[in-house]
Amino acid sequence: MRYTIFAVLVLALAAVLAACSPLVLLNAVVPRDGYARTTDLPYGPLARQQLDVYAPATPVEKAPRPVVIFFYGGGWESGDRTDYRFVAQALASQGIIAVVPDYRVYPQVRFPQFIADGAKVLRWVKNNVARFGGDPNHLFVMGHSAGAHIAAMLTLDQTFLRAVDMSPTTLRGMIGLAGPYDFLPLRSATLRTIFGSVEERWRSQPINFVDGSNPPMLLMTGSEDTTVSPGNTARLAAKIQAHGGSVTVKSIPGVTHAGVLLRLAAPFRGDGEIHRAVIDFIHTHSQASMRAFIETESPFVR
Repeated sequence: MRYTIFAVLVLALAAVLAACSPLVLLNAVVPRDGYARTTDLPYGPLARQQLDVYAPATPVEKAPRPVVIFFYGGGWESGDRTDYRFVAQALASQGIIAVVPDYRVYPQVRFPQFIADGAKVLRWVKNNVARFGGDPNHLFVMGHSAGAHIAAMLTLDQTFLRAVDMSPTTLRGMIGLAGPYDFLPLRSATLRTIFGSVEERWRSQPINFVDGSNPPMLLMTGSEDTTVSPGNTARLAAKIQAHGGSVTVKSIPGVTHAGVLLRLAAPFRGDGEIHRAVIDFIHTHSQASMRAFIETESPFVR
């Protein structure tokens, strides 16, 4: 309750603090304890090829922890990993290692370079996460909006992970929040530039790579999303199901495009449906790594 009241008061200042990002204000009301943050770790030589790792503060001696790599949205044009501490806290508070990377965006790059950056992140995590207490054999990808597109492409199109000597079979699962998975034709001139010639745009659509062999996927959307049509989620899920793949779908009534993500934040979880679904999915598909945490700590501590 105290977090919610404080959150309302802080966010009410947004109108007079126009220079402040709403996400900066949101992070101001998220708990800062319970995890250790290691920042500015390079996974490549370029300025936007850096990531932050959030490791739960309480050590688990019996087993390493599962790991979630979260890709933020921003229309493939913008974003900053430091704005998403509230997502990392939502995961770390449940005994999960959270990795939040930056990746190159337009106009610096176009498709498929931002997907290639995502693959490099996974390679770095696979090689390095053990020193933070993470299990390199229990990796999940997660994303919101354009970030969910990146996560889905890494999960469904084997091309990108093969380029870094990995495979989608390396992943224990994928979590997509309000993702664009089947969004042709493109109506924005900027998107037409980002995704190239008409003849090659099919390569940018996650739905075109479904063959039923995908790791388990949790796809969540809000019924009031007017930015990315919930039909993207419905069509991708239907195709995965038709091919015998593993997918769970949740449509949250009354929730907007941003709301699907913001409801992960500690002050705004409401009934906790979205947060609980994400954590339960990770628990289900990473039971071995989570057992020590479940036995020693109460779930949903914040």
